[in-house]
Amino acid sequence: MQHSQGGSWNGGQKGSARSAGIPADQATVRRSNLSLVLRHVSERGSRSRSLVAAETGLNKTTVTSLVGELVARGLIKEIGPQHAGAVGRPGLALALDGSGVGALGTEVNVDYVAAFATDVAGRVLIDRRVGFDATGGGPERSLDELARTVREAVAELDLLGVTLAGITVAVPGLIDSATGIVEVAPNLGWYGVPVAKVLAQAGVAPNVPITVDNDANLAALAEFTAGVAAGTSDLVYLTGEVGVGGGVIAGGRLLGGADGFAGEVGHVMVDPSGERCGCGRIGCWETKVGLAALVRMVTPERAYGVGDGVVRDPEERLAEIELRQAAGDRRVDAAVIEVGRWLGRGAATLVNLFNPRVIVIGGYFARLAGQIIPVAQTELKRLSVAGSASRCTFVASDLGFGAASRGAAGIVVERVLSDPTSIDIRHVVTSRPGKER
Repeated sequence: MQHSQGGSWNGGQKGSARSAGIPADQATVRRSNLSLVLRHVSERGSRSRSLVAAETGLNKTTVTSLVGELVARGLIKEIGPQHAGAVGRPGLALALDGSGVGALGTEVNVDYVAAFATDVAGRVLIDRRVGFDATGGGPERSLDELARTVREAVAELDLLGVTLAGITVAVPGLIDSATGIVEVAPNLGWYGVPVAKVLAQAGVAPNVPITVDNDANLAALAEFTAGVAAGTSDLVYLTGEVGVGGGVIAGGRLLGGADGFAGEVGHVMVDPSGERCGCGRIGCWETKVGLAALVRMVTPERAYGVGDGVVRDPEERLAEIELRQAAGDRRVDAAVIEVGRWLGRGAATLVNLFNPRVIVIGGYFARLAGQIIPVAQTELKRLSVAGSASRCTFVASDLGFGAASRGAAGIVVERVLSDPTSIDIRHVVTSRPGKER
């Protein structure tokens, strides 16, 4: 089951306002009001029904009805009398629940598969990454591994009593999010791979919506909502993986482009006489700053593509590089400086194009940020428009290599907040919905 990017989805009509016999226009209004109340409590914290009514402009009778349905869907709970600021008899305070509703984000990258799950209230339920040679394995083996990872996560959530609201898969490539097809993922060697369809046919999570999106875009959303630059309305996120992707937040919104392919910054040509890239072109930016470039410069005998039969998680590769640096290997310092220079040069183009306040560097960039950022910042100031560069700084992500899968789970949570009727009613709602305003 696939859904277009940014659109709402319904995980099952059972228990929805429409199935209760409400006309379509009233069902739309009620769904909107359910979202309004749920999002309000999520953002503002615990509060009474009367306070929710006052702050949202809905009447108290409507709020009571909406809360009853949100409680029935397991999204809001009553936590006891609220006294602060109340006049007269205190009302029961409402708080975001969602402990029984889960969101699963997964990621397939060159050298690992990851899973990250939360409940709607943001509690982390699963966070793991497993080393896997996705490039050598090809699409079929990689999707088998992804399916296995998803099944394990779904079983784990089931044991916790959590109902899965949706699954989003992060992939480093150009994605048709409306169909769940990976159009091209150069570093994986994938072309026209129907990820969502394959997972659905494998029965990894029956009746659960499965969507697919670009890893850098999802990581950018995670940074915007929960990272070091959370709330910054204009930022660029750079992945710092084997390949380099970018997610652009402009005016508080993810920049998608006409076909949703915006942000493929790693394949901007920066050196016409440089190395051949996984995409087939020469001198792409990621050939200068991707983890594969750093590994090639420091440990050429263990470069990506050298078939020694060992699958190394990116953290393992970084640990080895840091050990060499501590032992006095001068190649490491020279390589990190080289990466920093090219990072700053490419970032100058992004600053000139998008005028961000912050460039968040993730993945291995963040791990080596203390050495990379000073060099990159110098190059940025030297090459970008003076006014823009002086107000834009590099910052290191604290989300590690899990930013994309975290953002993928966040997409599912956002859809629940936008359409609470996607979660089935768990018990009978005692208050009957009426005409709302």
